Amino acid sequence: MTDLMTIMMSPPAEGPAVLDLPAPPHVPRELIRDVRRYMGQAPTTVAEPYEHTEYLLSDEVPPVMWSPFPAFFAPGMWIFTRYQDCAKLYQDSATFGSHGQADFQQLIGETFKCIPLSFDGDQHRVYRRFLNPWFTPKAVGAMEPAIRALCDRMVDEFLEQGGGDFAHDFARIFPVRVFFDLMGFPHEVLEQFLVWENEILHTRDPQRMAAALTDTLAWLRGFIAEKEANPDGGLTSKIVNGEVAGRPLTADEKIGTIFFLWLGGLDTVASTLGQMFRRLAMDEALQQRMRDDLSLIPSAIEEFLRTQPLVFSFRQLRTDLTLHGVEMKAGDWCSALTSVANFDPAAFQCPRSFDPARKANRHFTLASGAHLCLGAHLARLEMGIALERWLTRVPPFRLADDDKREVFPSLMSVSHLKLTW
Repeated sequence: MTDLMTIMMSPPAEGPAVLDLPAPPHVPRELIRDVRRYMGQAPTTVAEPYEHTEYLLSDEVPPVMWSPFPAFFAPGMWIFTRYQDCAKLYQDSATFGSHGQADFQQLIGETFKCIPLSFDGDQHRVYRRFLNPWFTPKAVGAMEPAIRALCDRMVDEFLEQGGGDFAHDFARIFPVRVFFDLMGFPHEVLEQFLVWENEILHTRDPQRMAAALTDTLAWLRGFIAEKEANPDGGLTSKIVNGEVAGRPLTADEKIGTIFFLWLGGLDTVASTLGQMFRRLAMDEALQQRMRDDLSLIPSAIEEFLRTQPLVFSFRQLRTDLTLHGVEMKAGDWCSALTSVANFDPAAFQCPRSFDPARKANRHFTLASGAHLCLGAHLARLEMGIALERWLTRVPPFRLADDDKREVFPSLMSVSHLKLTW
């Protein structure tokens, strides 16, 4: 039996290789596969960073596999690659439970739950009803003038320089400043927050994760206490001084809600913007088409989202399930491999073609079902403003000659993207 730690430290296999690694007794040996490469754990420099996922849709590869590599909350998990199976995972909460998948705080002995993600059914609806008013199209629309002004100020800096590192100096910062303004966080801790977030989500080192979690939660609890004593107009203050189902929130509910928003507010839009502008910089015809017709922006954003999925959601089976002849047991973890499902020809016509005018674009990049991304409207607004202001104000841009073109097709995405014009 191959040592698991040795395998984990090795580069992902080129294909979904069969592995001789431990798995529950009900998992067929031939379904134990290395799919890390398809989950964005290996960088690439090609123009289409998700092109390799096409192989998982071939008849040579089973539609359901078992990944033996432990995630934070699970020793291994089933991997779904087909659109219809991923739809069931997202939309059938009676079969698939959402609890625990983002509860990183367990690593340091914390027992609070992330709200609303870690709840299903009536309890989830109560929390979602509490939070939704701050994330509706109307509420988000009221932020548009400030977001647009911020974007223009940041574009000014690039115009003065004649280019620059879009991923690091714009995409990494722009949506986080918007998030800080929404939550009422002081901007002087922005860089520290990004360091902590990277340690928690991307290092996969338990000691570094634990240290960052300890510091993050201490800071957030201190900020919550300050807003309890001195309420203001920020969303943090509104949440911690608000009521859910007619009662004040408990201490666990307050930190569970604020920590979950913190986790989700720091790098998803940044990563999407990085890949979006990488594609535009490498595709002169697409960039010009967007410049000539800015009305394409809303549908183009959906196509950018579809073709550059970042997050692979997890759910835990509440009951036994048989899928494609594979018997899965209650308690097993499952993951929707959106990097494959978003390109399933059973759901999308010509799925590998980027069509900025594509209609009925029901991708899974922002999840689906009851747990559809809470900040989806804000994310789309931020991306739309960034796209419109850059295409309107910045000359046709391309990658600088010294850009490394490297991208992780996942939440790690693009660290640096040097643009010139």
